[in-house]
Amino acid sequence: MEAAVQDLIAFVRTHQVWAAPVVFLLAFGESIAFVSLLVPAWGALVGIGALIGVSGVSFWPVWLAGALGAALGDWVSYWFGDRYKEQVAAIWPLSLFPTLLPRGEAFVRKWGVPSIFIGRFFGPLRASVPLAAGIFEMPYWQFQTANFLSALVWSAVLLLFGDGLSLIIGWLWSST
Repeated sequence: MEAAVQDLIAFVRTHQVWAAPVVFLLAFGESIAFVSLLVPAWGALVGIGALIGVSGVSFWPVWLAGALGAALGDWVSYWFGDRYKEQVAAIWPLSLFPTLLPRGEAFVRKWGVPSIFIGRFFGPLRASVPLAAGIFEMPYWQFQTANFLSALVWSAVLLLFGDGLSLIIGWLWSST
């Protein structure tokens, strides 16, 4: 998995025009309920963020692509939960993680709309919170507002974290 992440980052470094579409797909995969359990993409997103300051990859289109991919992934997860309700727990790969959906449900019931924002930043919750919000019929527009706002913040945090790391490493490297 680590080699695949490094290859993807190298691809984006070489083909910068593909940065936004790659980030869109990574963020979508990281945010959609079933895919995010199998392919965590946050490391690649941070790595691509590291390219922003050192290789000329433009922040704005990559940031917006990441936010749109993340929001679309959560939107699909919400729709899937709303459409299939409790049947979702029996579908692979969620069936392999029997505690994931109940944890997401408890989190959504406890925190309400802020759970969408908070859940975006915590691994397994990122996969289960939008699904649980759909299953337990969180009001659509409340969900979507929190979904899009949190996606904008999440995308910026990951990309800027990578950019900051590259600047610090560059500074440390040049001072030796």
